[in-house]
Amino acid sequence: MNLAQRRLLAPALAVLVALPVMAATACSNRTGPTGKPPAAADMVSMTPSGDREIESVRWLLGSEPSSIDWIYSYDYPPNSVLSNVCESLLRIDADFTVQPNLAEKVTNPDPLTYVYSLRQGVTFHDGTPMTADDVVFSLKRHMDPGAGSYWATAFARVKDVAATGTAEVTVKLSAPDALFNQMMAVVPGIVESKAYVTAKGKNYGGPDGGVGCTGPFQLSKWTKGQSITLTRAENYWDPTRKAKAKSFELVIVSDPTTQLNALTTGEVDGTYGPPVEGRQKLLDSGIGKLYFGPTTSTVNFIVNDFTGPLKDVRIRKALWLAIDREGLIKAAYKGRAEASRAVAAKLTWGGAPDVYRTAYDALPEPKQNLDQAKQLVAEVGAPAEPIVVAISSSPVFAPLANEMKAAGERIGLKVELKTIAPDQYGSLFGGAEARKDIDLFFTSWYADIADALQIYQNWESKSFANYGKYSNPQYDELYARALSESDPVKRAELVVQLQKITVDDMVWLPIVNGPNSVFMNNRISGAPATNAYLYYPWAAQIGGTK
Repeated sequence: MNLAQRRLLAPALAVLVALPVMAATACSNRTGPTGKPPAAADMVSMTPSGDREIESVRWLLGSEPSSIDWIYSYDYPPNSVLSNVCESLLRIDADFTVQPNLAEKVTNPDPLTYVYSLRQGVTFHDGTPMTADDVVFSLKRHMDPGAGSYWATAFARVKDVAATGTAEVTVKLSAPDALFNQMMAVVPGIVESKAYVTAKGKNYGGPDGGVGCTGPFQLSKWTKGQSITLTRAENYWDPTRKAKAKSFELVIVSDPTTQLNALTTGEVDGTYGPPVEGRQKLLDSGIGKLYFGPTTSTVNFIVNDFTGPLKDVRIRKALWLAIDREGLIKAAYKGRAEASRAVAAKLTWGGAPDVYRTAYDALPEPKQNLDQAKQLVAEVGAPAEPIVVAISSSPVFAPLANEMKAAGERIGLKVELKTIAPDQYGSLFGGAEARKDIDLFFTSWYADIADALQIYQNWESKSFANYGKYSNPQYDELYARALSESDPVKRAELVVQLQKITVDDMVWLPIVNGPNSVFMNNRISGAPATNAYLYYPWAAQIGGTK
């Protein structure tokens, strides 16, 4: 994503850009295509441990980050790097449970107060100690309107952040916030050296400035357009989680054919979301293993403009009904995904799965119905202007783009495709200017934590990720109540009402979802199989197998 204020939204789910690894939402079992998504029993949170230290690992990264400045890291490429270099007050583990981290303890003495007791002995990569002042600086940077943090929504109810001891930071809220402490386990909770950020100025987070955090790896080299090299932080504060690889090179390759060649020849050792078309070849080669795990991600089309050809909900609903998901899943995912009824993935149902499951099953079935779609168009009348759909120009997305165009044609709607280069696609999630004259655009949207409220805060009127400026007073009132509700079951009962509104109003068009995937050749193992790798120090877990 670019540095244009992409999201004042913090909540979480970071948006996905169009990288070739998007196909990670579609996988089968480990022995080859079955035509069905893998059963829960076939999926794992962690791959087998790679117990041995290893000199180096080379890993595919499908697109280059524009920055790894944590307040702008809100997508797959930057977060894949940042998760190994920087750390948060709390930590998301591979199974999305929240654990202590740079804060060894957190207390909540009243609904408006969180007190973080900082771990002693933690140093930044330059050897300087982490202090309470660094924590205050790091959190407050999200609250600075001039900085334009993409994660500012996470701090919408924060009144003050202050050092209340040499190793203690206290956060005061203006109202209860059920998500805030959970968000301290992902990017909003990252702690960086105030001195380092100040010294690097405008170069901070880029190839010339880097970052200076506390993680198990440190950034040693960034060759623009080619690779990002991490080296093991020998002074890492937790010896039990020290990186197993001395060097970890993230090789930037966006073309799926080139990716597959690099994997099959051993030029690189692994990747998240290997190209769908080449997965069977990888399996048949015997050079490595493909694993699948739960994910908080779903594939959707974002409604960017509620005033143009999609202004009537019946047109949006008609287009949704016209999509041939069975054909799309077969063509784009080789049968390894399932049609989705809503934007929030099932992995976000933590705390009240029964409430969510019942409500989800009651939503309209995401099945093609051309007769109903044509009837809706007839009621409104087909818009004279075309529906402009933005999608990445990567060949990985051709089936998805073609299906959206065909869906419109089936019911008398004109759909115009606007293809955007993969390294530019992220700008759509920044300033509104990049989305000008676009009605729909693709996203593989993921939640950062296992709480569906983080997904549904996107359509609160003031949310930065509310790209189409959807406004519904009932929705805002429900959202405010849910955010203030600490009981997970009662919160879920409110969230499923938000979910129903988003489906009834078709604020986004949910398409498909499926498991996460990771491929590693036989010389390495240990990567998490879930999409927690976006916040979890996944590269540090990878070690040698022989």
